[in-house]
Amino acid sequence: MAPKRIISVVPSQTELLFDLGLDEEVIGITRFCIYPADKVKQKTLVGGTKTLNINAIHTLNPDFILANKEENTREQIEALQQRYTVHVTDVNTLPDALAMIREVGTLVGKRIEAEALANQIENALLPFPPVPGLTVAYLIWRKPYMVAAAGTFIHAMLEQAGFQNAFAGQTRYPVVSADALKSAQPDLIFLSSEPYPFGQKHVAELQAICPSARIRLVDGEVFSWYGSRLLRASDYFRNLRTGIVTV
Repeated sequence: MAPKRIISVVPSQTELLFDLGLDEEVIGITRFCIYPADKVKQKTLVGGTKTLNINAIHTLNPDFILANKEENTREQIEALQQRYTVHVTDVNTLPDALAMIREVGTLVGKRIEAEALANQIENALLPFPPVPGLTVAYLIWRKPYMVAAAGTFIHAMLEQAGFQNAFAGQTRYPVVSADALKSAQPDLIFLSSEPYPFGQKHVAELQAICPSARIRLVDGEVFSWYGSRLLRASDYFRNLRTGIVTV
């Protein structure tokens, strides 16, 4: 039987649930779950992704919790698993994301809708040809600087968009010094809009470290959200590449 009282503690997966046609069934979300804006404002907040309000979750008494290995805290999820049905996703590649969409759809009684969505993404988001000779440092944090390296969904999306990750020799989200960033000599530096809110004011700071690099502010949701937001990725990558390659 499909769950009727769902709590989602991952923003991209919350958006996915709504886009699969669930609404009344979703009863709890995190404060970072911001899409779709008209739907999420009606739902009960259960803390942040890594700081869940366990008491609030108990009050809601869900019959299904949707979590993620990377975005949520292991200790909190294991505690919740003692009492509730918790599905923990693990997404590092585009095939992982498509499999997750299909699996979650089946678990919440929306298998047909999920299959159609996954097929739509798969058909639209084809690999772009490599941009020759351009390496990218993708920054996700400041003080200290952190980059997305191999083994992350962001890395997979960089490759899908045809970019070569300047930190492909490292894994996950390493802290890098200004000297290390300079030594990597990236042709491009992408400043992500999340989780750290990089903005125009940070461009000069990075330009001083890597004078020859071209710096772009990029939409972190497109690069790191692995649910239905992937429908936007192909057009976004195409426009991003056009702005870079034609310069």
